[in-house]
Amino acid sequence: MNNKHKIVVYPIKKYTIFGIIFGIIFPITVWLVNFISENYMVNFSDFVRMHQEQKLLYIIEIIPLIIGLGVFFLLKAMNKKWKLIQDDIYEKEEIIEKNSEIAKRIGEGDLLVSKKDIQPDDKLGNSLLKMRNNLVETYKKETEQNWIAKGKEIIADILRKHDNIEKLAYETLVSLINYTDSIQGAFYIFNEKTNKLSNVTTYAYNRKKYEYNEFNIGQGLVGQVAYEMAYIYRREIPNDYITISSGILGDKKPRTMLVSPLIGGDEKLQGVIEIASLKENMPRQMITLFRELTEIIGQTLFNLKVNTTTKTLLEESQELTKRLQKNEDAMKKNANQMKRTQIELEESNKELAKKMNEVARGQNRLFALLENASEVVTIYDKNGFAKYVSPSVKRILGFDAKEMIGKNRFDRGESILQEAFDKLIENPNITKTFEYSYENKNKELLWLETIGKNMMKNSAINGIIFNTRDITVRKIAERAQRLSGEMQALSENSPDMIIRVGPEGKFYYANPMVEDFLGLTPDKIVNNNIANIKINEDISRFLIEILDEVIKSGEKIDIETIFKQGIEKKIVQFNAIPEFNKTEELETILLVAHDVTDRKRIELEIKQKNKSITESINYAKRIQTAIIPSNDVIKMYLPKSFILHIPRDVVSGDFPWFFVKGDNVYIAAVDCTGHGVPGALLSFIGFFILNNIVDREKELSAGKVLDMLHSQVRKTLKQDSPDANARDGMDIALCKINPKKRELEFAGAHRPLYHIRNGNLKQYKGNLKAVGGIPLRRRKKEADFVTHKINIENKDKIFFFSDGLPDQIGGESGRKYQAKRLRELVLKNGHYTMDRFDKFFYNEYISWKGKYKQIDDILLIGVEF
Repeated sequence: MNNKHKIVVYPIKKYTIFGIIFGIIFPITVWLVNFISENYMVNFSDFVRMHQEQKLLYIIEIIPLIIGLGVFFLLKAMNKKWKLIQDDIYEKEEIIEKNSEIAKRIGEGDLLVSKKDIQPDDKLGNSLLKMRNNLVETYKKETEQNWIAKGKEIIADILRKHDNIEKLAYETLVSLINYTDSIQGAFYIFNEKTNKLSNVTTYAYNRKKYEYNEFNIGQGLVGQVAYEMAYIYRREIPNDYITISSGILGDKKPRTMLVSPLIGGDEKLQGVIEIASLKENMPRQMITLFRELTEIIGQTLFNLKVNTTTKTLLEESQELTKRLQKNEDAMKKNANQMKRTQIELEESNKELAKKMNEVARGQNRLFALLENASEVVTIYDKNGFAKYVSPSVKRILGFDAKEMIGKNRFDRGESILQEAFDKLIENPNITKTFEYSYENKNKELLWLETIGKNMMKNSAINGIIFNTRDITVRKIAERAQRLSGEMQALSENSPDMIIRVGPEGKFYYANPMVEDFLGLTPDKIVNNNIANIKINEDISRFLIEILDEVIKSGEKIDIETIFKQGIEKKIVQFNAIPEFNKTEELETILLVAHDVTDRKRIELEIKQKNKSITESINYAKRIQTAIIPSNDVIKMYLPKSFILHIPRDVVSGDFPWFFVKGDNVYIAAVDCTGHGVPGALLSFIGFFILNNIVDREKELSAGKVLDMLHSQVRKTLKQDSPDANARDGMDIALCKINPKKRELEFAGAHRPLYHIRNGNLKQYKGNLKAVGGIPLRRRKKEADFVTHKINIENKDKIFFFSDGLPDQIGGESGRKYQAKRLRELVLKNGHYTMDRFDKFFYNEYISWKGKYKQIDDILLIGVEF
């Protein structure tokens, strides 16, 4: 502490004595008043008597002592407080003096100020330290920028000095290695003709290395840099990377390396430069220098390449000019000789023209013959390219001959042509005949027959010749004949009656089944008229009416009727199909009768059984509806609540459970395995077991209720036996609510509880196991269900539900609804009332489901307190 400051101290002893003296005034005053007013004598006996009669005097007489003690302790506290204030002032003066000294040192350029010299709560000192740090950082940046600028200047001088790429590369590489204190490097030039990077110079440990490497684009680190047009900085050097060899260091692998592309001339790759160092990390300014230099070096390389190319082209142009001058003299000498030769050629051309006219007339005759031929003649060379196509190809296939000449016909995927061609090449002496389908130019499907011969040895043809003709009409006739035979074979063995009859009522065909339906054999029906054959009158009248209706409408008729043969009745599915000729005139009518008597009987039996099953299910629904609590009953105890329950089938596997015992209200959302009737049966088991547990037992926690439910469900379904294999059970979210104590207990089996309070949502997760079922590890003891306890506050809201809504498929892309969406909507609309939540989630479910089917029962319960 600074001795020049004087400590202010109150004299405690002095003021305490003054306080006692001042306090004595009170008892003396009271004594005088009593002596005067009560007529006491001024003596010791009356003085004692006065104290005996007035007990209050004892209290008044200790007032001087109280005042003295009060002054003593008050001054002692004030002295302590003043000492603390003065100590704090002295301490702050010392901090100010220290900060002044630090500011002075920083102002004089001394930046070596330690953080230890400054206390954590010293704002001014910390501000000075921050200012010092900023000055140090600025100094570092300026030093780095100066270092980068100097490096760029050194390399720029080298680039201006050289017009030879190899010399420029060598000096640039050496300067960079020396300047950056690296130990080795390599310089690669990109050759656009070979699309490769070639090593032009390598330098390591102050010596030039004679290494020659080439890299393809994308090969190795060098090729990768060239491909990505971006630098690579590596601190993990590949094992196959070159090592340093020197008398001092021996063989030692670099620790860091930088590989950068050289880009110039419209962002094109010119080369790659590679630098390696023994340093653990390359300084930031070194990487920055390389990044800024690569563009300058790349542009210089581009300019040198352009200059070299220009120089080469100029030299070649000069050489070409000299050769042209020499050739010009030779051409002049030959001009006179050419004139004499021209006169001779004119005489020869006249004679040749006469012969060509004769050939042309012969070709015209041949062309006319080929154009009107019934076959297409095609000649292929040994590689499958068409040398010649006859003009008839236009009429038969729709293509011009010019479109096919010079092209490989096999490219159209006609494998049969390729196979035939290959066979003829292998065996020149054979003749190959084959048929195939072909799509002409108008996209019409034709059938062609081709005869192929190898005539390579024929000097006039010198190729593979294919003669092709159109056999489509023949193929159609063959197919019609085959289909007719197949149709007859099918109808002869059909269990249905098949008849073909003309519009006039004459039978042209009848299969053997006509005897079962009409009672006559086919030979007694075919070639007879409906009016002339003896069959059941009702059947005859029915056939005549059907024929008249088909003739009028021209459309197929499909009707169900009854055929009677004596006492036997047949329920018949009857079809009348009109058949038209090429001119769209009704030619015949195909009548097909199918006996559906057995099918109708089975359908009736199924219908009756379905009715019985439906009545049983509806009765089960009435029972389930009777035991499930209504909203009105629940709202008597939980006025602000709702239950959204939408069964998938008539009866449901999901059910709400509600029970009141004493001051406790139990409510749960139960999801049994399956849905429909199986789920409903399990729901009855769960409902009655829950009632028995809560009603008979003493007060239990929510988790203990689920433990007992789990045990009794397994026992009821005999899942506790060693050979049990039924894994049926239920998921459940159970709440035990005590409105008077404002307490809520929650326990769940695979189901959560959402609790909203003041706009925030908290999720309580249930146990990751179901109620009932068989555990995966039978010998391992199962964990008990966890009870979550919550203190209820006004306007708290809780929501719990089965998995029906989260698993529902819907929306635009047919995805699951998911619990996440439900959680977000509950939180977003937390201000809704429970009645509004009820309507909101119903409409939300209907909108989401849309065209998709409901896949499970829906159950959602909400309560507000």
